[in-house]
Amino acid sequence: MLKKIVLSIGILTTSLFCNAQKKLDESFLKCVYEFVYLKDTLTHKKSDDILHLQIGHNCSKCYSYYSYQVDSLLCTPNYDKKFWKIFNDAMDKEGASSSNYPHKRMKTYVYKNYPEGKITVTDGLSLQDYIYEDELNAQNWEVMDSTKMVLDNSCQLAKCTFRGRQWMAWFTLEIPISDGPWKFGGLPGLIMEVHDIGKQYNFEIIGIEKKEEPIVFSKTYVGSKKFGKTKRLEFLKAKKSYLMNVGGYIEMETGIDLGSNSSQKMMRYDLIERDY
Repeated sequence: MLKKIVLSIGILTTSLFCNAQKKLDESFLKCVYEFVYLKDTLTHKKSDDILHLQIGHNCSKCYSYYSYQVDSLLCTPNYDKKFWKIFNDAMDKEGASSSNYPHKRMKTYVYKNYPEGKITVTDGLSLQDYIYEDELNAQNWEVMDSTKMVLDNSCQLAKCTFRGRQWMAWFTLEIPISDGPWKFGGLPGLIMEVHDIGKQYNFEIIGIEKKEEPIVFSKTYVGSKKFGKTKRLEFLKAKKSYLMNVGGYIEMETGIDLGSNSSQKMMRYDLIERDY
């Protein structure tokens, strides 16, 4: 019942995402990554996602495919009826613990602007979306001698310390594109795999295809209808506060009390960027 209440809040407050969106560039390559991360530091439960990286000549866009699925569903007629049918079928088949229905996973959209040397990030907390700028190619990589094959491409190892974590990346000179999943880039070839040394966050490429399609700037999909401008560190602090008391945020914004058990009371999620 709790899961259904929270989903109802998200659907009822959603503003349709399918209005005209600003075209940034045209892609010539699409990379697909499996993203596995530690969701709960106490139970060691992991979650997974599929990330798409669209690469154009002037910019790239990295986003969750599952979040894109939800956005696409919201653009169809009678989307609410379609969603609840899929949701109820999943609950009937697998019970309340099921996640086999369209739902957003990583809300982060990362846009790398090559000519301007900056990254634009949009992200969301509860019923508000935010936007901030970051530095392009902020990692200071050290290229190592180790090599291995990834998707039939010869890759070389590189290491760096970035935002409080030590990272290991495998990149290929066979695809001379200085980009990668999430905020990673700055190497002389495409990053095929990257993970922190504790393997709390792991990105691994599972597909590459030549793909010409528009790279668009995705609008906010929540009831706020516009992004709240912020700075990276301010957003990370707000995200930490939110994750420690999700129920309190929902009650403050909607008036719906989800019960005292909804407050996590302690940090169980180790943010990918630790420098907040």
